[in-house]
Amino acid sequence: MPEHEVDLVVVGTGPGGESLALESAGAGLEVVAIDKHLVGGECPYYACIPTKMMLRAADTLAEAQRAGRLAGEVSVTPAWAPVARRLSEEATDGWSDKAAVERLEDAGATVHHGVGRLDGERRVTVTPTDGSGPITYRARRAVVLNPGTRPAEPPVEGLAGTPYWTNREAVRATELPGSLIVLGGGPVGAELTQAFARFGVEVTVVQQADRLLPHDEPEASALLAEVFAREGVQVVTRAEVTRVEHDSGFTLTLADGDRLHADQLLVAAGRVPNLDDLGLDTIGLAADRIFVDDRMRAAGVDGGWLYVIGDVAGHGAFTHLSMYQSAVARRAILGEDGPPAAYHAVPHTTFTDPEVAGVGLTEAAARDAGLAVRTGSADWGSRGFTHGPGADGFVKVVADADRGVLVGASAVGPYAGEVLAMLTLAVHAELSLDTLRSMIYAYPTFHRAVATALADLA
Repeated sequence: MPEHEVDLVVVGTGPGGESLALESAGAGLEVVAIDKHLVGGECPYYACIPTKMMLRAADTLAEAQRAGRLAGEVSVTPAWAPVARRLSEEATDGWSDKAAVERLEDAGATVHHGVGRLDGERRVTVTPTDGSGPITYRARRAVVLNPGTRPAEPPVEGLAGTPYWTNREAVRATELPGSLIVLGGGPVGAELTQAFARFGVEVTVVQQADRLLPHDEPEASALLAEVFAREGVQVVTRAEVTRVEHDSGFTLTLADGDRLHADQLLVAAGRVPNLDDLGLDTIGLAADRIFVDDRMRAAGVDGGWLYVIGDVAGHGAFTHLSMYQSAVARRAILGEDGPPAAYHAVPHTTFTDPEVAGVGLTEAAARDAGLAVRTGSADWGSRGFTHGPGADGFVKVVADADRGVLVGASAVGPYAGEVLAMLTLAVHAELSLDTLRSMIYAYPTFHRAVATALADLA
């Protein structure tokens, strides 16, 4: 098999991998980019972009129903067809990556649709999906792994082989079921639950943990559960599914003997790292976990030629984190100056209504870390009052009293992801509490609640 020498091989072109390949090619490197599915990864086709379009449509229906208290009577008839059409035509171009491929090729990169596997030091063999013969590349500078994750299939009796949905099938739905069971109450499950419920689907959420969004503050979980209940969503927590049956619909049996029935089942029970077919064994690495340093170089690999970014790097499955790691790795590969990776202020937002946003440590995580924890909270104040219906929410700040800085914060409510920006800056830059309290906060804004929460620290 002929071996081609290039500067850089990128295996997996999710947002971070695509960005790294694009910018490295633009810097003059000879780049090969490989993906066995769609260039761009999960985010633009099955996750971030299409799901937020779904939620935008669902939120519009909710706002219309609030008009009776704010502006007059409004009658709305939900219809899924405009949403499905927008997802296909505007968001994903029919789930085609042609534009992304052309963008890379125009920058000078070579793009392969196929399976890329390590084949020894600095070597990657590509098996194209079009059936053509394998190609081997040797990377002079680096190999970057950005394989991402795939939806997990829980080991539940009867589940395998049934036509259940994951997020991938959900965003491609052209018709909605009358009823839906969502297995999993994390961010993916919560977002899709509310989107479908607001289009008239009868939704039940089955969550193994004791609350929704278990990695966020308990107050956020409680408020979201309250909103779901008001909107007719049934939430079942501390629930273990022992069996799934499928006939004309789905029946789930729980460990306590209860049985739940629905037309469709959506499984949103976590993600599996795509590490099992990367050839890690050919360079002496285990296939279940990769450790990286603060320049995104894989530990245990001599010569520093292997970089790992994105979901499998172990610091969170967020597009923005993958893009951040991509920039760190690119600088290291190109020999440019720049700060190492730091993860004390990783932000996230779940785009339910209310939005649930957080950065840094939760109160529980800060206490587990042994910090001298102080917390402060505030509702939305005057802006919440003027906003009216739909203004459920709060701001919570978590401080290290010994250092006098914020180590975490949460914002829950309208535009919470935008309010989080200033809190992320505060945590990232380790601004002193005195500095934050001395600021002028515009009135009446949602972000002014931050000042009230800071005052509550005292």
